[in-house]
Amino acid sequence: MTGTDLRLSACTLPVHDLDEALAFYRDVLGFYRDVPGLDARDGLEAAGTQRVSVRPPTQPDVQIILEVPSTHLSLPQADRQAIADLMANGHLGRLGFTTDNCDAAFEHIEATGTEVMQEPINQPDGVRDCAFLDPSGNFLRITQ
Repeated sequence: MTGTDLRLSACTLPVHDLDEALAFYRDVLGFYRDVPGLDARDGLEAAGTQRVSVRPPTQPDVQIILEVPSTHLSLPQADRQAIADLMANGHLGRLGFTTDNCDAAFEHIEATGTEVMQEPINQPDGVRDCAFLDPSGNFLRITQ
């Protein structure tokens, strides 16, 4: 694709509980709702699917859609169960973030009781990073 300027605009992250996920991404990470002032479910259900989108304040052009996959009525029950099993083991959703201060980000997020997967360490390539699980078991890596 020579000459094409592709940029990420949206990604979908599976969550168990929409309200819990929204509280985490809004209150812990500081993201804002795509539709300010609306309740998590107001106007955001499509064909029974529960979803809401948030955006990092430093990247307002990137939309992270938090979605409850078990509400996809068009998916066969076996597929919904497979997704639930992957989520239960923390193997489905992953997000990577960058920051100017990994240690400060770690301290802030850890103080909220979020599950720590890796404390800040210096990697062999010179990157300092840490990792957490969100309330739905999605893996979040933060690099400096």
